[in-house]
Amino acid sequence: MDDRIIDPSALSREPHVEPEDAKETQEVKAQQALLNDVDPSLTDADQVAQALNVDPRTGLSSDEATRRLDKFGPNELASAPPVPKWKKFLQQFQDPLVYLLLAATAISLVAWIIEKVNAAPGAEGEALPFDSIVIVLILIVNAILGYMQEAKAEEAVNALSEMTAPTSNVLRNGRVERINTTDIVPGDILVLGEGDTVPADGRLLAAASLRIAEASLTGESVPVGKKPATLDSAKALGDRANMVFNGTSVTQGTGRAIVTGTGMNTQVGKIADLLQSTEDEATPLQKEMNHVSKILGIAVCIIAVVVLLALAVLEGFHSVHDVIDSLLLAVSLAVAAVPEGLAAILTVVLALGVQRMAAHHAIVKKLHSVETLGSASVICSDKTGTLTRNEMTVERVVVPSGEVELTGTGYAPEGDMVSIDGSAVPENVANEVLATLGAGTLANDGELRAGEKPGTWEIVGDPTEVSLVVAARKTHADKKFAHFDRVAEIPFTSERKRMSVITRNATDAGKLTVFAKGAPDVLLSYCDRIYVNGAIRKLTEGDRQDILDTVERLSREAYRTLGEAFRPLETDSLAQIPGIRTNSAGEISDISEQAEAIEAHLVWCGMVGIIDPPRTEVRDAVAEAHRAGIRTVMITGDHPLTAARIASDLGIIAKDGKALTGDELDAMDEAQLDKATSEVSVYARVAPEHKLKIVESLQRQGNIAAMTGDGVNDAPAVKSADIGVAMGITGTEVTKQSAKMILADDNFSTIVAAVREGRGIFDNIRKFLRYLLSSNVGEVFTVFFGVVFAGWLGIKNPESVGVTVPLLATQLLWINLLTDAAPALAMGVDPMTEDVMNRKPRKLTDRVIDGAMWGDIVYIGIIMAAVTLIGMDMHLTGGLFTDRSVDAMGHDAQMVEARTMGFTILVFAQLFNALASRSHLQSAFVGLFSNKWLWGAIGLSIVLQLLVIYVPFLNTAFGTTPLPPMAWLECIGLAFFVLVASEIRKIFLRMRAKK
Repeated sequence: MDDRIIDPSALSREPHVEPEDAKETQEVKAQQALLNDVDPSLTDADQVAQALNVDPRTGLSSDEATRRLDKFGPNELASAPPVPKWKKFLQQFQDPLVYLLLAATAISLVAWIIEKVNAAPGAEGEALPFDSIVIVLILIVNAILGYMQEAKAEEAVNALSEMTAPTSNVLRNGRVERINTTDIVPGDILVLGEGDTVPADGRLLAAASLRIAEASLTGESVPVGKKPATLDSAKALGDRANMVFNGTSVTQGTGRAIVTGTGMNTQVGKIADLLQSTEDEATPLQKEMNHVSKILGIAVCIIAVVVLLALAVLEGFHSVHDVIDSLLLAVSLAVAAVPEGLAAILTVVLALGVQRMAAHHAIVKKLHSVETLGSASVICSDKTGTLTRNEMTVERVVVPSGEVELTGTGYAPEGDMVSIDGSAVPENVANEVLATLGAGTLANDGELRAGEKPGTWEIVGDPTEVSLVVAARKTHADKKFAHFDRVAEIPFTSERKRMSVITRNATDAGKLTVFAKGAPDVLLSYCDRIYVNGAIRKLTEGDRQDILDTVERLSREAYRTLGEAFRPLETDSLAQIPGIRTNSAGEISDISEQAEAIEAHLVWCGMVGIIDPPRTEVRDAVAEAHRAGIRTVMITGDHPLTAARIASDLGIIAKDGKALTGDELDAMDEAQLDKATSEVSVYARVAPEHKLKIVESLQRQGNIAAMTGDGVNDAPAVKSADIGVAMGITGTEVTKQSAKMILADDNFSTIVAAVREGRGIFDNIRKFLRYLLSSNVGEVFTVFFGVVFAGWLGIKNPESVGVTVPLLATQLLWINLLTDAAPALAMGVDPMTEDVMNRKPRKLTDRVIDGAMWGDIVYIGIIMAAVTLIGMDMHLTGGLFTDRSVDAMGHDAQMVEARTMGFTILVFAQLFNALASRSHLQSAFVGLFSNKWLWGAIGLSIVLQLLVIYVPFLNTAFGTTPLPPMAWLECIGLAFFVLVASEIRKIFLRMRAKK
């Protein structure tokens, strides 16, 4: 960007006399000039507004904004181009387990070629390598299923991204509106406040104590003060005090700026080439699954090598057929071990889970956060709006001469001032009440608007501030103080706990007056006078003690208290305020840095008691969390007595429980802090840095901590917490970006519901892992023991040498396709068990597949292999349980029928295992029909298995033969024993658990 100044004569125009296309051309030229050819920081703000054809007082109209959005495009940085669908499909094959199967396919093809080459003349053999073809076809089908599942998961994640899309305040149609940040266009008027992320580059029009953190752009670690004054010379990016830049964040104050650049035409856009393209990192759960899959693959390879070596030593390879048979054994073991759909199913189950959470107002930004949610052991929550309704109402006003009550609830400005005892309100008390509410509504950034529907009201800003505006309207204090115009502001911060404004009195020669509000005990320390009976006098120690006693009384009654004060300055110039520092030119550098001069010698005028009733559902949520082993901690900036009262009402602490204050936390060393945080559940008068201390202390004790936050200064604590939770309604954009989860309704109960859902999702993941792995282990044991005991079971022909595999590789792969897809996915959406919130939180260090689950896996795998091999043995001559009716058949025909039996038994055994795997301890018959998706998946698997057995060309492909009716009774009866064996094991496990 060079140093040229915008030439107003070149950019000014009269839109009403020019054709639309000429107007658009000039607009584009003006935009390009501001972005490329000129420096807005060296141009007067009015000229920038003129160049962009916008009135700073009203902003753009909706129609004009829409037209500009079409013209300039969305306000977003370029990201990496989307991965083509064909690439996503091919990525389904980029998996070590698939490589193992492809190697198995190659071995099968080589075996077929060797058999063809060495076949005797005229001998019958396979015309085509059916095993290889079928394996490839099934891999393709599996890839299609995986692609579809990942597409569904991606769709869910994109939907979540839309829910968490950043929003910004802009001035349009003469009023402040909140819109999606991507819809901001050049010429929009940004309305900036503390905690906002600056959504685009802009030229400041106005600023009040505005400070912006620009470290992300310039590297400057300290927030930079901003002023709208035009610079006299070109400056480096970090020194352009009248510019705001995309991606930076407001740490203090307020301001308005006209957008000069959006999207890639911003400063960050120029250096952020493909900034938003990031690699998807595998979650801890995915890493563990990948580890398990690799272990399975390695274990099967070792088993295959051991078996082949044993066969070579014991029997030797006497012909090429022996080599072929041995290779087919390796193929069968490889196919049996691989749970092909594991990664895709895991992703889909997590995605479906976070979609369900989003429907209940808990928006999880990353899928892997679900893993942490189910492990939460402490939930640290703000009070206002999260534990309470955030429906602030000023009910009490206490002034030096008395106390009154304001009728009416909510934000409707309808109500009256009445005395506590029902008598008429004395005039002196009424005047003091009006002064108090007037001060509260002037030292205020809240706004009350009439809603779109008659009789409804909308609030803009902090609900506490808006409650003061409502109270002032009820008593007409706002009209009495309408002649005061704001000149400067010292904004509220969580550290200062107060806010002050300097106003000009239009009816008193423009003289200045300070109005302030804040925590009563804090504000009182800056007061040395008091307003009583229409006069100002010295504040005595007795007055001070009476005020503090009133604060305690109202706090015990669960009121949130705010003090109000003022100070006549007796001058019309800011520079003439006593104690104000100016530069050599007589200008004030930054009024917000001179609070000690502005807020000295304040006059106390009164305080308000604001009621914010607890949410009715929160008490039950706190109790549910307690049953689940989760401790609830309340953190608030309110008075300790107010905090303790609300906490005891909600069941967080006992009736006589105490709150720890921020000052007390500051006085502790690390050991004392850890002891305190392990015992205390209510913290009052805390600053954001205390939140960070508390969460770090809880984490040192091994807790998985959730932390809520809304303000910009909450972001470090929210980011450091294991589960950072931002408020969706009152939260700032900075906090939302730092959080892992956003509460769309700002409700504590939603956090508990999300933890419940997180536990349910994790339980379901364990269910389908138990099911998949036990089924695959059952296949491996079937192949392994079928080879080892082939002679005893009749699988091996006594007249032949070499290896005979009990099941073909294609059959095993078909079993995996049937049982690894639909049933496993259906188990991922299994309804939650009733005891899901009656267990202690899971530790993150606990393995997903623990020792108990491995016990289930091996036990069921052995049973599954046993019933499969027994079913095959019954149809083979020379076995242990031979059905003599098969003696008339040759061994080859017997093997086809026996394999069909074993093939079918294994399918049904795995379907029965799906029912058994829904719980480690609970009987499968509890809630047997509660999962309709699982029964649908079982029905689909049965139909497909019937097709493989009774469709002739599939008989050829899979080496099957139609089974007689009696054989089906054998298949189902033997397979059912898997469920029976599981139930017997669960009975013993439940008995042991009770002991």
